[in-house]
Amino acid sequence: MPHARTVLWLSRPLRLARILCRAQFTQHKAQGPPSPPAMENGARPCEERPPSALAATVTEGAAKIVFPNANEVFYNPVQEFNRDLTCAVITEFARIHLGTKGIQIKVPREKDLQKVSENLSEQEEEKAEQKETENLAPREQTRTAAVGEICEEGLRVLEGLAASGLRSIRFALEVPGLQCVVANDASARAVELIDRNVQLNGVAHLVQPNQADARMLMYQHQKASERFDVIDLDPYGSPAPFLDAAVQAVNDGGLLCVTCTDMAVLAGNNGETCYSKYGAMALKSRACHEMALRIVLHSLDLHANCYQRFVVPLLSISADFYVRVFVRIFTGQAKVKSSASKQALVFQCVGCGAFYLQRLGKASRDPGGRTKFSAACGPPVTPECEHCGQRHQLGGPIWADPIHDLDFVGRVLEAVTTNPGRFHTSKRIQGVLSVVTEELPDVPLYYTLDQLSSTIHCNTPSLLQLRSALLHAGFRVSLSHACKNAVKTDAPPLALWDIMRCWEKECPVKRERLSESSPAFRILAVEPSSTGQIQATWSEIH
Repeated sequence: MPHARTVLWLSRPLRLARILCRAQFTQHKAQGPPSPPAMENGARPCEERPPSALAATVTEGAAKIVFPNANEVFYNPVQEFNRDLTCAVITEFARIHLGTKGIQIKVPREKDLQKVSENLSEQEEEKAEQKETENLAPREQTRTAAVGEICEEGLRVLEGLAASGLRSIRFALEVPGLQCVVANDASARAVELIDRNVQLNGVAHLVQPNQADARMLMYQHQKASERFDVIDLDPYGSPAPFLDAAVQAVNDGGLLCVTCTDMAVLAGNNGETCYSKYGAMALKSRACHEMALRIVLHSLDLHANCYQRFVVPLLSISADFYVRVFVRIFTGQAKVKSSASKQALVFQCVGCGAFYLQRLGKASRDPGGRTKFSAACGPPVTPECEHCGQRHQLGGPIWADPIHDLDFVGRVLEAVTTNPGRFHTSKRIQGVLSVVTEELPDVPLYYTLDQLSSTIHCNTPSLLQLRSALLHAGFRVSLSHACKNAVKTDAPPLALWDIMRCWEKECPVKRERLSESSPAFRILAVEPSSTGQIQATWSEIH
């Protein structure tokens, strides 16, 4: 019995402990378990995430987005210029595209450029507007498309790699004349975030979040009735894997916007890698940024030609750490035949840097007025450079035709200039586009001041002096947006070296320090062929 009493005495506190545990468990169960984090496949709503996961908020343009503190979904503030410029370009494209359908777009804070002259009185303006309205038939009256509204005949836009959805949301809030914007990403976490940001900005009626591989999505929209009017590709790195699908999924006359951030490859550090991605050998040169643009355009046209399509560049920009091209895609078997004559190989001297272009094809007119296509004749150089005796490197093919549509660039520039408050980077856009409008459209690549002067080891002339010398010699010359000290000119390398030889006479180089096999010694050993004219030019400049 004493033993039984001892067991009973010990069991009482155990029963009390079990009762307390059961009560605590019941209370905890009534409150419910804590919400687990969002599932990887996006099945749970984004707002059930821990608050710390969506702590960062960014306002850019008219959009406001949230994104994780962790680097789950990529956001790059340096690309604001890229996104601003894209909104400006698509707006002008929409103005052209919808204008053919009798639809005018309304851009916030944009002045009406089609108003009657300011010297008319208000009463005369009202009478003129009233007469125009009465003369128009009901069907002929102009329709308008505003920002944030669905335009049934508007642009169908695809952002293939949307990440946080910022670009797509800005399209919906800043570009008028849109039918829909598909914000696609392969990441479930990214699509979940896109949906949250779409709801936050109130653009769910325009922006459609979508999870898919961008290539498969574009391949599924090859039919003419399912193609997009605008496709924007801004990958982290090379867009090469997406180009084949993109050129097929754009409407005839549609707009394709492509960003390339793999500048190390495009600038000539890995020529073999560049060939594997873009079908062209990149060369290390001072004109590498423009060559990168022309390699991308060549690759786009090459992909498009496989499907009897071709590209027409609207604007090609080199900025910061990337290049950005805007091209229209058209279909036409006859025009595709001329694509070979738009591509060229580049022969570049390893010693003095002089370069020459060799077109791949030749387009000529026969006596009957028909265009005849044939292989081009070449090469344009001798085995050794005629100026310094060094060998030539072979690069390309590159796009050798104009890389900008100056009429279109002028429209974008005018729209941004008259409405500068629309973008945070308006001043930069105006500066870049102003230089673009002044570039020589038919002169591929360029030389630089430091390249010319360092080759012959002389002092560097000012940009104004070199440009003045070229103009006085009867050549055309311009700057380049891709390089601040670039000289684009139709002068042959011989004329450039003649000018530099005359400049060297003003600032003599110590010849005894030069090796007889160096490019500088061989170039300076030759007297200028037009000494009198060029020296007179230098004297006028001084």
